[in-house]
Amino acid sequence: MGEKQPAAKRPARRTVLTGAAVAAAAAAVPLTLRAVGGDGAATPAPARTAPAAPVASRPASTASPLPRTDPRPNILLVVTDDQPRETDWAVRRTADWLGGQGVTFARAHANTPLCAPSRATIMSGRYAHHHGVLDTRHPYHLDQHTTVQRRLHEAGYRTGLFGKYLNYWHTGDDPPHFDEWLLQEPVAYYDGHYNDNGTVRNIPGYNTHVIRDRALAFIDRSRTDTRPWFAYVATRSAHELNIPERRYAHARVPEWPGRPSVHEGDKSDKPPFLRNAKHTYDQGKALRGRQLRTLLSVDDAMRDLRDELRALGQLENTLVLFTSDHGLCWADHGWLRKSVPYRPSLEVPFWLSWPARGLGGGTVDDRLTGHVDIAPTLLDAAGLTPDTPHDGHSLLDTRNDRDRLLAEWWWNRQDQEPIHTWATHIGRSSQYTEYYRTRLDGQGRPTRGDGAVLFREFYDLAADPYQLTNRLHGATAAQEAALGIPELAKGLAAARRG
Repeated sequence: MGEKQPAAKRPARRTVLTGAAVAAAAAAVPLTLRAVGGDGAATPAPARTAPAAPVASRPASTASPLPRTDPRPNILLVVTDDQPRETDWAVRRTADWLGGQGVTFARAHANTPLCAPSRATIMSGRYAHHHGVLDTRHPYHLDQHTTVQRRLHEAGYRTGLFGKYLNYWHTGDDPPHFDEWLLQEPVAYYDGHYNDNGTVRNIPGYNTHVIRDRALAFIDRSRTDTRPWFAYVATRSAHELNIPERRYAHARVPEWPGRPSVHEGDKSDKPPFLRNAKHTYDQGKALRGRQLRTLLSVDDAMRDLRDELRALGQLENTLVLFTSDHGLCWADHGWLRKSVPYRPSLEVPFWLSWPARGLGGGTVDDRLTGHVDIAPTLLDAAGLTPDTPHDGHSLLDTRNDRDRLLAEWWWNRQDQEPIHTWATHIGRSSQYTEYYRTRLDGQGRPTRGDGAVLFREFYDLAADPYQLTNRLHGATAAQEAALGIPELAKGLAAARRG
């Protein structure tokens, strides 16, 4: 898998100190009113409702599984929300399992650092400018025929979705190509609003536990259903507003001095909107602590999923892939969100384990990796040839590599201030970014503006990993030529078209 290295030494195992419980901050959503979407807009009232009831309990079956005749692997895809790379402390057992007994992709990136576009890329293997979901308000732009779940389902896989699907998906609409689902929209930490296999209802409990229990029940049904399965598990953690499980509400997290990009003094070489960003180290530190506390429950859920696979004898021949939809800035360059072309916003945790294929040795793969690679990898594992175009490639084939990876983002209705649309080419040791005068219209299409280049950045990632010095700030034409900017600009333009 590319150039493999011994797994890096991991942080010390966490110690959790818990205190007084906190009250749940999310009340049940009335079923007779319009639900509020994940970004504040109303969605149509669900077509089917039912009284609140507990979710199905975790499986307690002890029956011996029926023998498997289909050699294809099971696939467990776990996607967290807004989880940056530097969060291993909170998911220690997950890192020990999937990193220590799998492959750590050390240079994994979101291709669009925004929830719905990123998830559409994960499902389709396509850049956002190809799948068309450019913001969080238009999930129905995704062509469902292009999704990995469609291909797996038609090839005989039992498919299940548990948790977050796409922002602004109408709660009463069933997600295509899944045999079972517990879809939550809008997404809340406690007492959420779910589409439970076609019935919309409130379910009490903590989001991570509710979806874990349904995923466990789905997996446990393989005792009597011998088809290979695909489970897509998507937690609320670690998205703001962060509400930890009550027992972790006061967990003590490791001290954090902040990265150099958090303490950046001179931002005159940054784009205008970022020069005005004023978030502080204290705000970034607080956000980090809240995120880590919510992720402690994700680590517990991953332990339970691993134990279930072991009990079923399926641990060896299950491909497990764990990642996040994108990263998040902890006041880097004064920014406290995603949506910017900087490493904390783009880089994500990314572990893959499949012992039966030999991916269980605890190696590090340093290939440039993106969410566009997930769907091709899963189809390759299942022995399936893609029947729709992919922009990514299978990570199972060590010959697949790239010199540059595209990431892109569009200025949309959520942002009143002019952040501007951007595209960036991430290389092995450098990164080139362009900002454009383009904005999405009310239908989520990039029709507003003339597309002119407004600002550019170039960072030497080897010498300047925290992206403090924009080498194009005040650069002459000769200096730009020495950096290879004309060729980089042509390559970025081709990637945006291709």
